[in-house]
Amino acid sequence: MVLQPSERHHRDWDHRRSRSLIRATTNKSIMIVSYQPGRDQSIRFPLMNMEKPHKADIISTVEFNHTGELLATGDKGGRVVVFQREQESKNQVHRRGEYNVYSTFQSHEPEFDYLKSLEIEEKINKIRWLPQQNAAYFLLSTNDKTVKLWKVSERDKRPEGYNLKDEEGRLRDPATITTLRVPVLRPMDLMVEATPRRVFANAHTYHINSISVNSDYETYMSADDLRINLWNFEITNQSFNIVDIKPANMEELTEVITAAEFHPDHCNTFVYSSSKGTIRLCDMRASALCDRHTKFFEEPEDPSNRSFFSEIISSISDVKFSHSGRYIMTRDYLTVKVWDLNMENRPIETYQVHDYLRSKLCSLYENDCIFDKFECVWNGSDSVIMTGSYNNFFRMFDRNTKRDVTLEASRENSKPRAILKPRKVCVGGKRRKDEISVDSLDFSKKILHTAWHPSENIIAVAATNNLYIFQDKVN
Repeated sequence: MVLQPSERHHRDWDHRRSRSLIRATTNKSIMIVSYQPGRDQSIRFPLMNMEKPHKADIISTVEFNHTGELLATGDKGGRVVVFQREQESKNQVHRRGEYNVYSTFQSHEPEFDYLKSLEIEEKINKIRWLPQQNAAYFLLSTNDKTVKLWKVSERDKRPEGYNLKDEEGRLRDPATITTLRVPVLRPMDLMVEATPRRVFANAHTYHINSISVNSDYETYMSADDLRINLWNFEITNQSFNIVDIKPANMEELTEVITAAEFHPDHCNTFVYSSSKGTIRLCDMRASALCDRHTKFFEEPEDPSNRSFFSEIISSISDVKFSHSGRYIMTRDYLTVKVWDLNMENRPIETYQVHDYLRSKLCSLYENDCIFDKFECVWNGSDSVIMTGSYNNFFRMFDRNTKRDVTLEASRENSKPRAILKPRKVCVGGKRRKDEISVDSLDFSKKILHTAWHPSENIIAVAATNNLYIFQDKVN
């Protein structure tokens, strides 16, 4: 298959933020869809919300846990919604792809920094799961300034028979207690609780754009526009600064950090990308402050393609290690690139996501769409890449066959047993019946956030306030 990308420039680096209203209820939409290249595509389970989305309900991040049994989404209202995969039954084997709401909780609240007169949004920027060690689940969530470690656990028993409290929880008069009772556990309806276990705050001057859990599962890093910090999960009041690209004179600032991630196997290695389209591989064994990179990945610019927008569209919006740890995938505005860790001078694969927008860059600059930050994901075997585009389109690229497909996540496809057909964009000339003109694309509908099940062909696609879950076709 083949792929393509998008990103944002440091022009909006100071992040003009607007406060969004907190709402008590979640407003997500779920759709289970079957997808298999070359076959009819059929939707398994639609549940759509037809109302105009409120800003607080717009999904801002999507992430599967390490087993794929749970799927978490964060939104601009500071909420985290966790979906659990429906357990397989003998009578309903074909429903294994369905995810139901497991837990919903308010992760972050809007804050105000009085010293800097700065409003801090509650929007969830990233969610990262920790591997499950016991019956409970743990995840990291972050807004612009604060990272929180959450514990999600189940409770189906409650204690009864206290000596100093009555059944309603009120304190009893000790003088009335004549016998000693031993509290017992009684069955109750299953309750899923989310409790904050750690709060990592006051370490970032600029807005956090990435968090990544280390393979040692004892540390994680958080990255903002100019610095990357290393945290220990047990220590909340101290972090180590491992990258600092802030110049002594801010007028000399030429690039910012856009994304960062740890290597999946080597706890000492991580990468971070910049708004200049470069990727730096760092080794924490070399020095405490990794300002000097170990490897530097950059593709030479073709002078014939140089334009006013070159620097903007070359900015990397997402960087991901492959599961094998051998490759790095990056997304810029128009392409997705795959880099081999052993070759720094150019990518080994380049996939065009929406090259038909190259002639529209001027208008995309005017409406600020050129600064959109698209994410990209690998499938479990690193053989297929997925990333989003406009008009609720998302692209999938098969690295082995070099085939690519454009699919659409839309309400029109939400009817039971509807066919999910590949879409094509017509650039010019006569338009076919099943094609859509590039001038008809809706740039307000965009798929920025996607996730792929770690071992199966199940994907999650966030389109505004709707969450679509697609899976291989099942008979």
